[in-house]
Amino acid sequence: MPVEHRPGRALRVLLDPPDPALALRLGLQPDIEVVRDPMARPEVALVEELATVTALLEDDPECRILVLTGSAHPGLREAALAAGAAGLVLRDDRVEELAEAIRRASTGETVVDPALG
Repeated sequence: MPVEHRPGRALRVLLDPPDPALALRLGLQPDIEVVRDPMARPEVALVEELATVTALLEDDPECRILVLTGSAHPGLREAALAAGAAGLVLRDDRVEELAEAIRRASTGETVVDPALG
């Protein structure tokens, strides 16, 4: 009998722009499913551009969006939150930390990496 490794309902996560390496690493988390299209109605999206936050929220106001950044930039935290993002995380965090940020954002929490806040 096959063994099911995912829970009954995994968190759907969109990466914009697509990042195959990150998608693979996140997809190894037992409760995360990386989707390729916003039409899949992801619960959380990881994006790199602030303009994407607004565009995704126009299509799906329920989606929680985390902005990925490589470093702290003056005003980025405030701009991301003002645009409607659920938080700001470091692109180079360990996959476990990104997965935890995704889980927290999916529950409605605002998530800002301590190094960026």
